Amino acid sequence: MITIKTSQEIELMRFSGSVTAKVLNTLAKEARPGVSTLALDKIAEEIIRSYDCVPAFLNYNGFPASICASINEEVIHGIPLKERVLAEGDILSVDTGAIYKGYYSDAARTFPIGSVSETAQRLIDVTRESLEQAMPLAVEGNRLGDVSAAIQEYVEQNGFQVVRDYVGHGIGTQMHEGPSIPNYGRRGRGIQLKENMTLAVEPMVNAGTYQVRALADGWTVVTADRSLSAHYENTLWVRKGTCESLTTESV
Repeated sequence: MITIKTSQEIELMRFSGSVTAKVLNTLAKEARPGVSTLALDKIAEEIIRSYDCVPAFLNYNGFPASICASINEEVIHGIPLKERVLAEGDILSVDTGAIYKGYYSDAARTFPIGSVSETAQRLIDVTRESLEQAMPLAVEGNRLGDVSAAIQEYVEQNGFQVVRDYVGHGIGTQMHEGPSIPNYGRRGRGIQLKENMTLAVEPMVNAGTYQVRALADGWTVVTADRSLSAHYENTLWVRKGTCESLTTESV
């Protein structure tokens, strides 16, 4: 179901989003060689709860943590563990969210750990830039395909591939609302965007094949060829003539 938010609902989501941004901004500084993904998860949960929010991911469909921490070839849903220690040259994708008074936010970033390869840095940059290309198109009157195509076109022009098996989504009083938002598509296709929709747009980009597979833990998704993967996401507020990210300014 696609929902249109009131101004009051947008403000609740804005606060939730600012807390999620605070988490990601903090983890960007804390993610370094020798740090475990479990330690980062504990930092994230502490921040979220300190602002009277609830970790959106913790126990969501049974997920055991407040962040997804995906390293190198892991695309999404990596489980934070004490034994998963970051090393020089890794790239780490962190996906997280908060709930404030019943309203969700959801965002992701990919961090270089120490000095990374040229390919890894390009992958991170292109993934971030593909989201930046798409955001101005998430405005009233445009089609969902305009947003999706902008991501795909930019990624493929730069020699990478978008994941097709996992997509973005609407968001509000539920983590996953309608519509589904692929990172590929054709301009002029799909639903017409309306003011006060809120969308979690999240390019997942692979250095090799777009194909992925799930591991035996039931959560972690990796690239089929074990190439590197990066992930960026913002919760977006669709408006007339402009789009605003609710997950880029921290409290």
